[in-house]
Amino acid sequence: MHTLRALGTAASLTAALALSACGGSGSAGEGSTDSEQDASSGDFPVTIEHAFGETTIEEQPERVASVAWANHEVPLALGVVPVGMSEATWGDDDKDGVLPWVEDALTEMDAETPVLFDETDGIDFEAVADTEPDVILAAYSGLTQEEYDTLSQIAPVVAYPELAWGTTWQQMVELNSQALGLAEEGDALVTELEGYVADTVADYPALEGKSAMFSSHSTDDLSQVGFYTTHDPRALFFEELGMTTPELVSERSAESEAFYETVSAENADLLADVDVLVTYGDDSLLSQLQDNPLVSAIPAVEDGAVVMLENDTPLAAAANPSPLALEWGLTDFLDLVQAAAEKSR
Repeated sequence: MHTLRALGTAASLTAALALSACGGSGSAGEGSTDSEQDASSGDFPVTIEHAFGETTIEEQPERVASVAWANHEVPLALGVVPVGMSEATWGDDDKDGVLPWVEDALTEMDAETPVLFDETDGIDFEAVADTEPDVILAAYSGLTQEEYDTLSQIAPVVAYPELAWGTTWQQMVELNSQALGLAEEGDALVTELEGYVADTVADYPALEGKSAMFSSHSTDDLSQVGFYTTHDPRALFFEELGMTTPELVSERSAESEAFYETVSAENADLLADVDVLVTYGDDSLLSQLQDNPLVSAIPAVEDGAVVMLENDTPLAAAANPSPLALEWGLTDFLDLVQAAAEKSR
């Protein structure tokens, strides 16, 4: 975590200087209206374009809240502690509502846990409002128009750029850091993390050129094979690992704006080019897949070239790449993927 700690320290100093420089200034509105130029220089107002239009943030926010998955990791990675963030309900090993890499960041910053928003039944608007945020980060989310409109009555909202749950981890950093007035620090974070991923993947040559599909299965119904499209960061991340996308996944991704699709198990032959299958479950699920006369036709299943991410564990959560989870879980994830790749025909 040394890279993120250094970036966070630098960003904290930058944020403090920017806050003291711009506090209460009425001249901020005289700057450029170009959001990238404004955000990268720390000048405000900043205007960010997203799926629901534009959001203008007039002054550098002091109280930062976030909703949905992992958005709070961006300010934390840049040395800013949110006043409120989404409670973790998946992969939380000690059931305290905070994933281990987020706990590590808070400990390193000697910070208390922010207010946790329970989103089990949707966004808790009242809880978000109670934190009195200056900005609400949701660059990676599935916000509806109604949810966006309601949150916007509380504070300016940074929504996803185009598709619900279709934001890459790089875009998450870019948009959320712009809203904080820390775009340059966000760019540096992306560069550092992309370098870390590239350097780490270099130690896993068996992955190069192998095709991978991120799947999900219901043990109660194996008549359908579900998979994440390349609109989803889990599936798209394979390309950063030097792997390729199976033809069916590519075709469905081009035809659909959904982050998840299914194919009938009767058409499992369409997945004949899948070298590695990554899914949530355990060895008992693998046995069920291999015993199924239809699903077992997928070469990766027949060969046992399957990564089983045990449900509701930190590593299963870290497989969805995010700024703090990358350094925490990448090598463990790659160990599993390479072991599966070595089994593929």
